[in-house]
Amino acid sequence: MTVAKHVAARDCFRVIAPRPAARLTLFCFPHAGGAASSFHQLATLLPPDIELVAVQYPGRQDRYGEPMPRTLAELVDEITGAMLERLDRPAAFFGHSMGATVAFETARRLRSRRPNALRRLFASARRAPHHDNSRALTFPDDASVLRYVDSLGGAGAQLLADAELRELAMPILRGDFRLIADYRYAPGAPLTCPITAIAGDIDASFTVDHATEWARHTVAGCEVRAVQGGHFYTETAPGALARLITEKLAAEVTA
Repeated sequence: MTVAKHVAARDCFRVIAPRPAARLTLFCFPHAGGAASSFHQLATLLPPDIELVAVQYPGRQDRYGEPMPRTLAELVDEITGAMLERLDRPAAFFGHSMGATVAFETARRLRSRRPNALRRLFASARRAPHHDNSRALTFPDDASVLRYVDSLGGAGAQLLADAELRELAMPILRGDFRLIADYRYAPGAPLTCPITAIAGDIDASFTVDHATEWARHTVAGCEVRAVQGGHFYTETAPGALARLITEKLAAEVTA
């Protein structure tokens, strides 16, 4: 058991642009089918005071071959256990699409063990946890998965045009979508850190109206922001996202 925990702690996170003198850690949680590398641009655009640490889910990139988690709760438990060793400075979470739900549930797990560690949650392109997303992410076949991914756009949809890459990616996509389809929000105490909910301004799947739903999950205030772009504005407007994050965390890094 001790060995398993050590491996999880070693394998969960990727530091893309190391900043040992940073005053705050931004943990970033990828979208369904995504990986730590999706945050490469963002990591290089943040100021020296903020170090981006990307979460690497099992089953992809350098964790390919590891078993996919059976439930979202199992994934969150692994991330939370590994993260406890990295909370040596204040932290913020950024979760994109599925990653917003994973980040939220990780924040809930941390609350009882490190109540003051998390300073802000950025929830991006994802309906609030109490909203039932299960039907939208239940697909009868691979063709349905591909149509859905294509409708969201982004670099991932283009890569799936390659048959070999599609064969590698499909089990990961279906596994991630299953986690979200099976997820059920359990009511509980709201977070004590503020939430910034972010939407791409032309993303039909997550609008600024949807973003306001996150307000019920914190007692510290929820702000809604729009960034130019679609569901994957993170790829097309990383500079705007970096500026938004830097603005909202400015008080924390100068405190």
